[in-house]
Amino acid sequence: MIRGFLAAVFLLLMTAATAAVFQWRDSQGHYHFSDRPLAADAKALQLERLPRYHRVAHIYDGDTVRLADGRKVRLLNINTPEIETERKRGEPGGEEAKRQLEALLEGQQVRLEYDVERRDKYGRTLAYLFRRDGLHVNLRLVALGWAIANIHPPNLKYAAAILEDQQQAEQARRGIWGMAAYAPKPIEVLRRKRLHGWQRLVGVPKAVKPGRKYVRLLFAADLYVTIPRANLRWFPPLESYLGHRVEVRGWPSRRGRQYAILVRHPSALIVLDR
Repeated sequence: MIRGFLAAVFLLLMTAATAAVFQWRDSQGHYHFSDRPLAADAKALQLERLPRYHRVAHIYDGDTVRLADGRKVRLLNINTPEIETERKRGEPGGEEAKRQLEALLEGQQVRLEYDVERRDKYGRTLAYLFRRDGLHVNLRLVALGWAIANIHPPNLKYAAAILEDQQQAEQARRGIWGMAAYAPKPIEVLRRKRLHGWQRLVGVPKAVKPGRKYVRLLFAADLYVTIPRANLRWFPPLESYLGHRVEVRGWPSRRGRQYAILVRHPSALIVLDR
């Protein structure tokens, strides 16, 4: 019984530390375990690693946290409004989104689940957060209406679930979906009003203009969506948007007298008249 107990403890420790554990049986019928094949008939055991949970040391805003081990984690494929800081202008709903994330993580530990890309251009870890009780934090923020889908291909593991929860939150006018600041606006408003942050802009695209790295979907010569060529495989033919009322979701930028919205995934282009 003692030998069996020690073997169980050994297996538990090895599961947490390494994926390679070997088992063999001696001439007296006793089983042995090691991280190396010390007998000719040793067999490798298939062991699942125990999930590792982390304490959240700091919450920056509704979609970025710092773990106790020092890693800065950006919640993948969602975005929440910015909060006011010395360097950034706040957006409506930013403080509410942060408070909601604080409530979801209070007294909790989280495990990280990754997608194709593990870091962004700022060096932050990209991950989906799960509590010990199984709650998917990214999804819950979207379902509550305090986060919007911000899908970054090729990270598509939970894209369908995020978009489904967003549709339900939008229909129920939860969170930011019930705020006047995020109501759709004609895309032409960009010419006369400087908009800040994430927007919903509506217009009718007239043409597709290919480029070397980007393709433009033109609403006018000075109003357009830019789509990276590398992302076109996730879109329908861009000509299918022409002549239809389309809602563009994203962050407008200005260059001279031209206004552009970068779109990486078709979920940010909503056809309204089909």
